[in-house]
Amino acid sequence: MIAIFAAFNVICDSLVSSPLPYSGVWHSWIFILEPLTGIILTPLASFFSALIGVMIGHFVNFLDVYEFLFTLGAPIGAMISSLIFRGKWSIALIYYTALLGAFFATPVSWQLPFWGMWDVYLAFICLLITSVMVKKWKTLWNTWSSSRLIYILALSTFIGLEADVLFRIFILIPCQTYQLFYNLDVNALQGIWILGAVETSTKAALSTIITATVGLPIITAIRKMGLNILED
Repeated sequence: MIAIFAAFNVICDSLVSSPLPYSGVWHSWIFILEPLTGIILTPLASFFSALIGVMIGHFVNFLDVYEFLFTLGAPIGAMISSLIFRGKWSIALIYYTALLGAFFATPVSWQLPFWGMWDVYLAFICLLITSVMVKKWKTLWNTWSSSRLIYILALSTFIGLEADVLFRIFILIPCQTYQLFYNLDVNALQGIWILGAVETSTKAALSTIITATVGLPIITAIRKMGLNILED
Protein backbone atom coordinates (compact mmCIF):
# COMPACT_ATOMS: atom_id res chain seq x y z
CA MET A 1 0.00 0.00 0.00
CA ILE A 2 2.89 2.35 0.75
CA ALA A 3 4.38 1.62 -2.67
CA ILE A 4 1.05 2.00 -4.46
CA PHE A 5 0.29 5.38 -2.90
CA ALA A 6 3.90 6.50 -3.35
CA ALA A 7 3.48 5.84 -7.09
CA PHE A 8 0.25 7.86 -7.16
CA ASN A 9 2.00 10.68 -5.30
CA VAL A 10 4.83 10.67 -7.84
CA ILE A 11 2.31 11.10 -10.63
CA CYS A 12 0.48 13.93 -8.87
CA ASP A 13 3.71 15.68 -7.92
CA SER A 14 5.57 15.43 -11.21
CA LEU A 15 3.41 14.86 -14.26
CA VAL A 16 0.60 17.37 -13.79
CA SER A 17 0.94 21.15 -13.59
CA SER A 18 -0.77 23.43 -11.09
CA PRO A 19 -4.56 23.82 -11.58
CA LEU A 20 -4.30 27.60 -11.06
CA PRO A 21 -2.33 30.17 -13.10
CA TYR A 22 -0.23 30.94 -9.99
CA SER A 23 1.38 28.01 -8.20
CA GLY A 24 2.02 29.42 -4.71
CA VAL A 25 2.37 26.77 -2.01
CA TRP A 26 1.71 23.70 -4.16
CA HIS A 27 3.36 23.59 -7.58
CA SER A 28 1.50 20.43 -8.60
CA TRP A 29 -1.60 18.39 -7.83
CA ILE A 30 -0.02 16.75 -4.78
CA PHE A 31 -2.55 18.52 -2.54
CA ILE A 32 -5.32 16.38 -4.06
CA LEU A 33 -3.83 13.02 -3.07
CA GLU A 34 -1.99 14.07 0.12
CA PRO A 35 -4.98 13.90 2.52
CA LEU A 36 -6.41 10.76 0.91
CA THR A 37 -3.05 9.05 1.41
CA GLY A 38 -3.24 9.91 5.10
CA ILE A 39 -6.83 8.83 5.53
CA ILE A 40 -6.38 5.42 3.95
CA LEU A 41 -2.91 4.61 5.32
CA THR A 42 -1.75 4.70 8.93
CA PRO A 43 0.11 7.84 10.14
CA LEU A 44 3.63 6.46 9.65
CA ALA A 45 2.76 4.62 6.43
CA SER A 46 1.19 7.73 4.93
CA PHE A 47 4.18 9.86 5.94
CA PHE A 48 6.66 7.56 4.20
CA SER A 49 4.42 7.03 1.19
CA ALA A 50 4.00 10.78 0.61
CA LEU A 51 7.69 11.39 1.35
CA ILE A 52 8.80 8.87 -1.28
CA GLY A 53 6.30 10.32 -3.74
CA VAL A 54 7.30 13.97 -3.44
CA MET A 55 11.04 13.26 -3.33
CA ILE A 56 10.88 11.31 -6.60
CA GLY A 57 8.34 13.73 -8.04
CA HIS A 58 10.58 16.71 -7.34
CA PHE A 59 13.46 15.01 -9.14
CA VAL A 60 11.23 14.36 -12.15
CA ASN A 61 9.79 17.87 -12.16
CA PHE A 62 12.77 19.77 -10.75
CA LEU A 63 12.16 23.37 -9.67
CA ASP A 64 15.04 24.17 -7.35
CA VAL A 65 16.94 22.47 -4.55
CA TYR A 66 15.09 24.46 -1.87
CA GLU A 67 11.80 22.85 -2.83
CA PHE A 68 13.00 19.53 -1.42
CA LEU A 69 12.89 21.15 2.03
CA PHE A 70 9.52 22.85 1.63
CA THR A 71 7.85 19.78 0.17
CA LEU A 72 8.40 17.92 3.46
CA GLY A 73 5.14 19.61 4.39
CA ALA A 74 3.30 17.09 2.17
CA PRO A 75 4.19 13.95 4.18
CA ILE A 76 3.55 15.89 7.39
CA GLY A 77 0.14 16.92 6.09
CA ALA A 78 -0.67 13.34 5.12
CA MET A 79 0.31 12.14 8.60
CA ILE A 80 -1.83 14.81 10.30
CA SER A 81 -4.82 13.86 8.13
CA SER A 82 -4.27 10.23 9.16
CA LEU A 83 -4.14 11.14 12.85
CA ILE A 84 -7.26 13.30 12.67
CA PHE A 85 -9.25 10.65 10.79
CA ARG A 86 -8.38 8.15 13.52
CA GLY A 87 -9.36 10.56 16.29
CA LYS A 88 -5.82 11.14 17.60
CA TRP A 89 -5.76 14.83 18.44
CA SER A 90 -2.81 15.41 20.75
CA ILE A 91 0.02 15.39 18.18
CA ALA A 92 -1.92 17.66 15.82
CA LEU A 93 -2.71 20.11 18.63
CA ILE A 94 0.93 20.23 19.75
CA TYR A 95 2.07 20.66 16.15
CA TYR A 96 -0.28 23.56 15.38
CA THR A 97 0.40 25.30 18.70
CA ALA A 98 4.18 25.02 18.40
CA LEU A 99 4.45 26.20 14.80
CA LEU A 100 1.93 29.03 15.17
CA GLY A 101 3.76 30.12 18.33
CA ALA A 102 7.08 30.14 16.45
CA PHE A 103 5.52 32.18 13.64
CA PHE A 104 4.13 34.89 15.91
CA ALA A 105 7.37 34.99 17.90
CA THR A 106 9.23 36.00 14.72
CA PRO A 107 9.29 39.84 14.44
CA VAL A 108 8.82 39.96 10.65
CA SER A 109 5.46 38.18 11.01
CA TRP A 110 4.09 41.28 12.76
CA GLN A 111 4.48 43.22 9.49
CA LEU A 112 2.47 40.72 7.43
CA PRO A 113 -1.32 40.90 6.93
CA PHE A 114 -2.89 38.99 9.81
CA TRP A 115 -5.77 37.79 7.64
CA GLY A 116 -3.33 36.30 5.12
CA MET A 117 -3.32 33.02 7.07
CA TRP A 118 -7.04 32.92 7.76
CA ASP A 119 -7.38 29.35 6.48
CA VAL A 120 -4.65 28.13 8.86
CA TYR A 121 -6.38 29.84 11.79
CA LEU A 122 -9.70 28.29 10.74
CA ALA A 123 -8.13 24.83 10.64
CA PHE A 124 -6.68 25.33 14.13
CA ILE A 125 -10.06 26.50 15.46
CA CYS A 126 -11.78 23.48 13.87
CA LEU A 127 -9.16 21.23 15.45
CA LEU A 128 -9.67 22.76 18.89
CA ILE A 129 -13.46 22.70 18.78
CA THR A 130 -13.68 19.19 17.37
CA SER A 131 -11.22 17.72 19.88
CA VAL A 132 -13.17 19.26 22.78
CA MET A 133 -16.53 18.07 21.41
CA VAL A 134 -15.30 14.54 20.76
CA LYS A 135 -13.81 14.36 24.24
CA LYS A 136 -17.23 15.23 25.67
CA TRP A 137 -19.27 13.12 23.22
CA LYS A 138 -17.06 10.17 22.29
CA THR A 139 -19.55 8.67 19.83
CA LEU A 140 -19.55 11.85 17.74
CA TRP A 141 -16.39 10.85 15.82
CA ASN A 142 -17.64 7.62 14.26
CA THR A 143 -16.05 6.69 10.94
CA TRP A 144 -18.45 3.75 10.59
CA SER A 145 -21.43 6.10 10.35
CA SER A 146 -22.05 6.99 6.70
CA SER A 147 -23.90 10.16 7.71
CA ARG A 148 -20.90 11.43 9.71
CA LEU A 149 -18.11 10.04 7.56
CA ILE A 150 -18.35 12.78 4.94
CA TYR A 151 -17.79 15.46 7.61
CA ILE A 152 -14.93 13.46 9.13
CA LEU A 153 -13.31 13.19 5.70
CA ALA A 154 -13.71 16.92 5.11
CA LEU A 155 -12.21 17.90 8.47
CA SER A 156 -9.35 15.41 8.16
CA THR A 157 -8.50 16.77 4.72
CA PHE A 158 -8.70 20.44 5.65
CA ILE A 159 -6.72 20.19 8.90
CA GLY A 160 -4.06 18.02 7.25
CA LEU A 161 -3.59 20.32 4.26
CA GLU A 162 -3.32 23.41 6.45
CA ALA A 163 -0.74 21.56 8.58
CA ASP A 164 1.25 21.23 5.35
CA VAL A 165 0.86 24.97 4.70
CA LEU A 166 1.89 25.78 8.27
CA PHE A 167 5.09 23.75 7.93
CA ARG A 168 6.06 25.64 4.78
CA ILE A 169 5.34 28.94 6.54
CA PHE A 170 7.48 27.80 9.47
CA ILE A 171 10.40 27.08 7.13
CA LEU A 172 9.93 30.39 5.29
CA ILE A 173 9.47 32.80 8.23
CA PRO A 174 10.73 31.51 11.62
CA CYS A 175 13.60 29.65 9.91
CA GLN A 176 14.42 32.85 7.96
CA THR A 177 14.70 31.11 4.59
CA TYR A 178 12.89 34.03 2.94
CA GLN A 179 16.23 35.83 3.36
CA LEU A 180 18.68 32.92 3.29
CA PHE A 181 17.26 31.25 0.16
CA TYR A 182 15.29 33.90 -1.73
CA ASN A 183 16.60 37.26 -0.49
CA LEU A 184 13.04 38.59 -0.09
CA ASP A 185 12.15 41.78 1.75
CA VAL A 186 9.00 42.60 3.74
CA ASN A 187 7.21 44.10 0.72
CA ALA A 188 7.70 40.89 -1.25
CA LEU A 189 6.47 38.81 1.68
CA GLN A 190 3.35 40.97 1.98
CA GLY A 191 2.54 40.27 -1.66
CA ILE A 192 3.03 36.54 -1.12
CA TRP A 193 0.75 36.65 1.92
CA ILE A 194 -2.05 38.36 0.00
CA LEU A 195 -1.79 35.89 -2.88
CA GLY A 196 -1.56 32.93 -0.50
CA ALA A 197 -4.77 33.93 1.26
CA VAL A 198 -6.60 33.12 -1.99
CA GLU A 199 -4.42 30.34 -3.41
CA THR A 200 -4.16 28.00 -0.43
CA SER A 201 -7.81 28.31 0.56
CA THR A 202 -8.96 27.65 -3.03
CA LYS A 203 -6.85 24.52 -3.38
CA ALA A 204 -7.73 23.30 0.11
CA ALA A 205 -11.43 23.69 -0.67
CA LEU A 206 -11.00 21.80 -3.96
CA SER A 207 -9.15 18.95 -2.26
CA THR A 208 -11.71 18.78 0.56
CA ILE A 209 -14.57 18.45 -1.91
CA ILE A 210 -12.79 15.76 -3.93
CA THR A 211 -11.72 13.74 -0.87
CA ALA A 212 -15.19 13.88 0.69
CA THR A 213 -16.70 12.74 -2.63
CA VAL A 214 -14.37 9.88 -3.59
CA GLY A 215 -13.43 8.92 -0.02
CA LEU A 216 -16.80 7.33 0.76
CA PRO A 217 -16.74 4.64 -1.98
CA ILE A 218 -13.00 4.02 -1.48
CA ILE A 219 -13.41 3.41 2.27
CA THR A 220 -16.43 1.21 1.65
CA ALA A 221 -14.43 -0.88 -0.83
CA ILE A 222 -11.46 -1.19 1.55
CA ARG A 223 -13.71 -2.41 4.35
CA LYS A 224 -15.40 -4.94 2.08
CA MET A 225 -11.93 -6.29 1.23
CA GLY A 226 -11.39 -6.91 4.96
CA LEU A 227 -8.40 -4.58 5.34
CA ASN A 228 -8.07 -3.09 8.83
CA ILE A 229 -5.74 -0.19 7.97
CA LEU A 230 -8.51 2.36 8.48
CA GLU A 231 -8.98 1.31 12.10
CA ASP A 232 -5.28 1.24 13.07
